Amino acid sequence: MTVLIMAVMAALCLIAAPRTAHAAGDLATYLSKLTPGEFFPDADRFGAPQGDPPIAAVYRRDQLKGYVYLNSDFANAVGYSGKPIHILVGIDQKGVISGLKLVDHKEPIVLIGIPEPRILAALNGLLGKDMTPIAHGAEHPPQADIVSGATVTVLVMHDSIVRAAIRLIRSGRIGAGIATAAATQPSVIKTIDPGQSEIRDWTNLLGDGSVRRLHLSIGDVNEAFARSGNAAAAQNPEPGNSDDTFIDLYAALASVPTIGRSLLGDDGYQRLKARLQPGQQAIIVAGDGAYSFKGSAYVRGGIFDRIEVLQEGASTRFRDKNHTRLGALEAAGAPALRDIGLFVTPPEFTLDPTEPWQLQLLVQRATGSHDKAFLTFDLNYTLPDIYLKRETRAAAKAPAAAPAPAETTPASTDETEEPLWMRIWRTQTINIGVTALALAVLTGIFFFQNVLVRRPQLYTWVRRAYLLFVLVWLGWYANAQLSVVNVVTFTNALLSGFHWEFFLAAPLIFILWAATAAGLLFWGRGPFCGWLCPFGALQELTNTLAKWLKVPQITVPWGLHERLWPIKYIIFLGLFGLSLYSVALAEQVAEIEPFKTAIILKFARSWPFVLYAIALLGIGLFIERFFCRYLCPLGAALAIPGRVRTFEWLRRWKECGSPCQRCAKECPVQSIHPEGHINVNECIYCMHCQELYYDDQRCPHMIQVRLKREKFEAMSSPTMRAAKAGPKTLITHAGQRLNVTASSTDLTRPS
Repeated sequence: MTVLIMAVMAALCLIAAPRTAHAAGDLATYLSKLTPGEFFPDADRFGAPQGDPPIAAVYRRDQLKGYVYLNSDFANAVGYSGKPIHILVGIDQKGVISGLKLVDHKEPIVLIGIPEPRILAALNGLLGKDMTPIAHGAEHPPQADIVSGATVTVLVMHDSIVRAAIRLIRSGRIGAGIATAAATQPSVIKTIDPGQSEIRDWTNLLGDGSVRRLHLSIGDVNEAFARSGNAAAAQNPEPGNSDDTFIDLYAALASVPTIGRSLLGDDGYQRLKARLQPGQQAIIVAGDGAYSFKGSAYVRGGIFDRIEVLQEGASTRFRDKNHTRLGALEAAGAPALRDIGLFVTPPEFTLDPTEPWQLQLLVQRATGSHDKAFLTFDLNYTLPDIYLKRETRAAAKAPAAAPAPAETTPASTDETEEPLWMRIWRTQTINIGVTALALAVLTGIFFFQNVLVRRPQLYTWVRRAYLLFVLVWLGWYANAQLSVVNVVTFTNALLSGFHWEFFLAAPLIFILWAATAAGLLFWGRGPFCGWLCPFGALQELTNTLAKWLKVPQITVPWGLHERLWPIKYIIFLGLFGLSLYSVALAEQVAEIEPFKTAIILKFARSWPFVLYAIALLGIGLFIERFFCRYLCPLGAALAIPGRVRTFEWLRRWKECGSPCQRCAKECPVQSIHPEGHINVNECIYCMHCQELYYDDQRCPHMIQVRLKREKFEAMSSPTMRAAKAGPKTLITHAGQRLNVTASSTDLTRPS
C-alpha cells in the first residue's frame, strides 16, 4: 500500500509522459483466448497484430478472409462505469462486419443485472452490415437496438463499433478506403465568413434556415409507429388530441458568429468562443411539447441518448460534460421553450459546419412493463450561404493508389494524434477546476482548523455545507466516488503491466486519489473518509436528520465495538487476495460497497442492491456511520498506510481519558479509547473532539480554566479594588477606634 501512495504521487510528475503503445499486446492477448472461426466461419488462424492501432489478419490456410480489431483501439468506448468496453470486431476486406465478441468490460448494469446475451443480441444488427458506404457518407450509420435499462451501455458499444469501423476503412488499411485523389478541376473551399456577425431577430433566423425546426404532432408520431410494423407500439398510442404538439424541436449552429451572438447575446457568445477548442463546434438544441429531447439517461449516466448528430457517416451523442443548460434564447421574438441546451462537439468528432448535417431524434414508446419501441426522426441542417465565403484552389495531383493491405505494418494515420486522456482532461476543465477548488477549501479547513473549531456554530455549518457539496456535486453529479476496486485494479496493474493512461482517463478519480494519498501523509485516512467520500457524507447527513427528528441513537459497548473493527480489514484482505486470482471476480465481490448503487447509479438498480444500500443507511440512522466503522474495505485499505502520517494535529489535555470521558462518548465513530488516546486507524478527522477541546462550557478542563479566569477577572475588577481599598478601623494605644481611608492621610474619629 505504501507503493500505492508513492505511485499515485509520482503520477503527477508523469502526466506529461508520452503515450506508450500497448494496444497490440492487448489485441494479441484477447485473440489468444478465441478461435478464428468465431469471426469467419471457415477461418483457421490469426495473423500477428500489425500497425497502430493494430489489426490482425484472419486466414483460411493462406487465403485472407478479413481482419479483427479491438473497438477501443480506434474509438472512445468509455461506458457507464467510466471504463472502456472492449469488443473484438471481425470485418472482411469489403468492409462488412462479420463477427463480434465482447471480451472485457466493467459495466455494472451488465455484470450484475441485465443478462449479457441480451446486450449482445442488441448488437447483432451490425452483423453483415457493409460499413463502406457509411464511411463514404453515402448512408447514415445504423441505429442501435436499445435495451431498456441499459440504454447508455448499448449506445456506447454500438457507436464505438461503428466509429471504429469507419475510421479503419477511411485509413485505407482495408477495402477501398476513401478515395482521396483530387479531381482535375479546380476545387472550391468553403469556410465561415467571420465578417458576418450582425445580431438578428428570431423571425429572420428561422426564416432563412439559421435555425431549423422539426415539429411533430401526437398524430404524426402515432402514425409513424403504426407504419413501423410494431403491433405492440401501434396499440399503445400517445394520449391526447392528434393535433397536440408532441415535440417542437429547434437546432442552430451557435459557433457561427451571427447565430451565436443573436441567440446567446454578446457575453454568452464571447464565453462560448473562449471555451471552444480549434475544430470544435457548438449547437443549440431547444424543444417544447410533451416529449423532451433530453430524456433521463443524462441524469443517470451522463449521456443524452435521445439526440444524435450525424454527418457523412460519422455520428456522436453528447454527454453532460458537453452540455450547458440555457434558461432562454436572447434573440428578439424567441419563444419561451421548456428545454434549451448548448452542446459542444466532443474532440473525437469533427463536424464540418460548411456541409449538411442531421440532428436525429430518438422517440421511444413503452410496449410493456419493461420493453420499449424506438423510432428516429431527422432534423436536417444546412448553413445558409450568407455565412460562407468560397475560395477557389487549383487541384493537386492525384496520389498513387495505396498498395493492398497485407500482413505488413501499414503507416499509421494517427501518429501525431493527441492521447485520449489529454482530450478527456481538456474537455473536463470546469469539473477539474471545481474539484481543485474544493480540495483547496478542504486544505484551508485543515490548516486553519484551530481557528474554525473555536467557533462551534460556524464550524458545524461549514462541515454540513461541505458534506452536502461532496454528496450532490462530487458524488451524484460528477460520479467521483473512490472505491476499493480502484485499489485492487491499481495493484494488479503494477503486477501485470502498468499503464498510466488507464488511470488518467478518469480525471476526477485520479485527482481525488492523488489528494487522498497526500492526505495520508498529513492526517491519515481522515481527509477522504471524513470529508471526501460521498457515501460517507450521505450517512452523516441522514444521521444528522435522524437526530433532529429525535431518532434514538445506539452506543455500541466498547468491548463489542473494538471487536467489530477488524471486520473491514478482513474484507479488504479477502478482496485483495481474490484480486490476485481474478480482478473481475474481486470487482463483483466488491459490491459489498454500496457506493455504486447509492452514488454512481443513484439507486436506479435491481431491488436487492437497492435494499442492501437502504438497509445500511437505515442502520446508520441509529448507529452513526455504521458502514464506515465496521464494513468499509476502502477505509481499511486507507487506514493501513495512514499509520505513516507525519503530523499529529489533534490536541488532547492530560485529563482526557482519566478522568474525563466526554470526547470518547461524543466521538461519532467511537475512535477514542477509554484511556483517552485517539486510534488514528479509525479517526475520520471530523474535528468534533477539537471543538470540545476549546469549549469552556463542555470540556471539564476548559471549564476549570474559565472559572479560574473569571475569578481572577472578578478579583481584578475596579469594584473589587475599591472594596479592598475602603475605610478600615485602626485602634490606637489608648484604645481609641479610628477610620483610615486610602484617599486620606488624616485620622478621623468615627461618627
